[in-house]
Amino acid sequence: MGAPAFQTSEDEAMAEQIDALLEASRFDDIDDIMSLVNSGVSLDSKDSQGRTALHMASANGHVDIVKYLIGQRVEVNACNVENNIALHWACLNGHTEVVKILIEAGANISALNSHERTPVDEAVSNGKMEVLDAINEAATQLELSGATVS
Repeated sequence: MGAPAFQTSEDEAMAEQIDALLEASRFDDIDDIMSLVNSGVSLDSKDSQGRTALHMASANGHVDIVKYLIGQRVEVNACNVENNIALHWACLNGHTEVVKILIEAGANISALNSHERTPVDEAVSNGKMEVLDAINEAATQLELSGATVS
């Protein structure tokens, strides 16, 4: 038979800390984020749905948190369980400044989620047409600097 399907108190404590990290990212609380990092929580930690702090900050348009996380070298193209990256969420919610920051940090504008939708598809389907301008602006800026856009 296999191993028992229960979590140890250590696993539960870590899951709670990861949830706290994602909540702090969702609600723009840099102090809580830094406190959790200082207690040993990785900024690339994922919850049970595969969401990261970058997913949450991007979905909610928290520019300063996104910049902080990118500055700490989190995985910009980390996927959740539906293969959404943070850029999908920023585009879906129309957070143009976050979209630019993510693209300049290397986010894959061609990434397909489990519904075979790109970040651009998410923006268009939700009427967030201003996101297209932000994507074009960021891609142009990268090309001018000699970087490639994926």
